[in-house]
Amino acid sequence: MDAIEVAELALSLPDVDPAQPSPARIYDFWLGGSQNFEADREAGRRAAVAMPTLVPAIRANRAFLGRVVRHLAGAAGIDQFLDLGSGVPTVGNVHEVAMAVNPGVKVVYVDIDQVAIAHARHLLADVPCAEAVLADLRRPETVLEHPLVRQTLDLSRPVAVLMNAVLHFVPDEEDPAGIIAAYTDAVAAGSYLALSHAAPDLQHPGEQQEMLDDYRRSTRVPFINREPEVVAEWLERLEIQPPGLVTVDQWQPEPHAGEVSILRTYGVLARVPEGLAERVPQS
Repeated sequence: MDAIEVAELALSLPDVDPAQPSPARIYDFWLGGSQNFEADREAGRRAAVAMPTLVPAIRANRAFLGRVVRHLAGAAGIDQFLDLGSGVPTVGNVHEVAMAVNPGVKVVYVDIDQVAIAHARHLLADVPCAEAVLADLRRPETVLEHPLVRQTLDLSRPVAVLMNAVLHFVPDEEDPAGIIAAYTDAVAAGSYLALSHAAPDLQHPGEQQEMLDDYRRSTRVPFINREPEVVAEWLERLEIQPPGLVTVDQWQPEPHAGEVSILRTYGVLARVPEGLAERVPQS
């Protein structure tokens, strides 16, 4: 057994249960993908009925990820990507978007869902410089020391850390701010963090709560909506890039993009400055 197998078995993740809905596979279903089970589709359909603006929000969030990756691989000059909580390979995969701009980029996908990683490895079998790692993003030391991460990415050079629609699955007691700090402290100055996060719906709070209660029961996974001010506090040591922390449809929208009615989901791109470890957050 090699070091990679040992590192992954050490996580002691359970066997896949197709009757247990998974956030990664539900997300794939909402995006129109095919890597999901009936239990995922049923949970996804119930959520979409309860909250009609949900699926447009999910798709707007995926489009935000695509624009961020194109910007990073192009104008920002980033050629390494660490996609945390990447989910099931689906519409607009990071390596496809980035390689269309720069064929020389390297990408590592990280997810705790065994089905997601199995599909990712199948998809990436013939893709050079792209890997998929079975690991828990809440354990940065495990992710960053994983042999496939070390073999693929050079953390002494700038890298883009992507946390797209994942931190709302991390409760406050698991310290999302500390998780962000662990990754941004570990990468080189000039790296970037891109993240998106769901916020409370101000117009339909009852419907949103009903939808979330059912989602949590189905997936057995926490989901925490947070206001953008909370997310901003996590990023105090970083350099927020224009246009700031905004709803995902307003982050560098495509020319002539029309307005859409979606749930409040915020996105941001932040740069890792020189001397990050010495910076003290303002009280």
